[in-house]
Amino acid sequence: MRPGNKTGQNARIKYMADYTILHLDDLEDMAAKFGRKGYEARFATKQLGLQKSGLGYQKLEPNYRMSFGHKHEVQEEIFYVLKGSGKMKLEDDICDVRAGDAVRIPAEVMRGFEAGPDGMELLIFGAPFTEKNDAELVQSWWAD
Repeated sequence: MRPGNKTGQNARIKYMADYTILHLDDLEDMAAKFGRKGYEARFATKQLGLQKSGLGYQKLEPNYRMSFGHKHEVQEEIFYVLKGSGKMKLEDDICDVRAGDAVRIPAEVMRGFEAGPDGMELLIFGAPFTEKNDAELVQSWWAD
C-alpha cells in the first residue's frame, strides 16, 4: 500500500518531482580560487541541494601530481575515473587507475592523485554528507 492510499484500491497518487539540474562547468573552480595550478576542483554538493551525499569533479593536467593528500573523519568516497589514467596513492600503496575504474576509499585512508600522460578526470561521490568540512589536508604528503 502506498502512502495516502488508505483504501488499497488502484487510486493514483501524484508526487511532485523535486530535482536539480546543474552543469559542473558552471561551478567555481576551487583549485583556482586557492591559487592551485595544474588541476580543477569543482564541488556540487550545496548547489545540488544534496542532504545525504556529496559530489565533486576534478580534472588533472597531464602528469600532474597533487603534492597534498587528504582523508576524512566520516565521509567515505568513491572516485570514478571518467577520462585518462593515472595513479592513486592510498596510504602507502600506489595503484594504477584508468577510465572506467571506480575506487572506494574509506574515510580514514589518506589519498592523493597523479595524472598520466593524457591527464585524468575524476567524478567523486561522498557519503554521508556532513555540515562541517571533515577533511584533513596534509601538505607535501606525496612529494618526490
